[in-house]
Amino acid sequence: MNEHTLWYIADPMCSWCWGFSPVIETIRHDYGERLAIKLVVGGLRAGTTEALTPGKRAEILQHWHSVQRMTGQPFTFEGVLPAGFIYDTEPACRAVVSAMLIDSSYTFLLLAAIQHAFYVEQIDVTQLQTLIQLATDVGISAESFSQVFTSDAAKQTTQDHFRQAIQWGIRGFPTVIGQDVAGLHLLTNGYCTIETMGQRIDVWLNTSNSHG
Repeated sequence: MNEHTLWYIADPMCSWCWGFSPVIETIRHDYGERLAIKLVVGGLRAGTTEALTPGKRAEILQHWHSVQRMTGQPFTFEGVLPAGFIYDTEPACRAVVSAMLIDSSYTFLLLAAIQHAFYVEQIDVTQLQTLIQLATDVGISAESFSQVFTSDAAKQTTQDHFRQAIQWGIRGFPTVIGQDVAGLHLLTNGYCTIETMGQRIDVWLNTSNSHG
């Protein structure tokens, strides 16, 4: 049992999480042997039923431009977030949870696929058919994905994830928390570079190992 867990709290439809995507991938690559790296979906706008207002759309696009400037991640802005779009992040969150329930090795693959589809390909990732397609793209069978996605277990587990984030007092994404025998350690709330993240993780691991 690994005594160190790195919790990544994110939402597939959170633009700063898309910006952070290369950072978390590098962390998974560099620290995967030493840490259990786990995802909690945060529920950015879960359960929204109202279509985006023009004002809200403009505000969101401002965020996206900031993310692109700061992180260099690709975005497609032309014709994005069309009139009537309902920015409900629950289905995308539940899709990632479903992948986790099927086989946790798919978790980060599906997260990245949903992010790319939404931000770069302008695909509506709130729709079940889209999510089934993305799941099959990463290697999950369409049948098992749709079975799990529509199950009470997946719905319940997704809500548990949202509650966990709230319980930890997390109000923004991406957030990274280190957990060891001493408890929880906030490593970042909001975007930060791989250099900064690497330093913070190293300091946490060194401190926690010297105590352990």
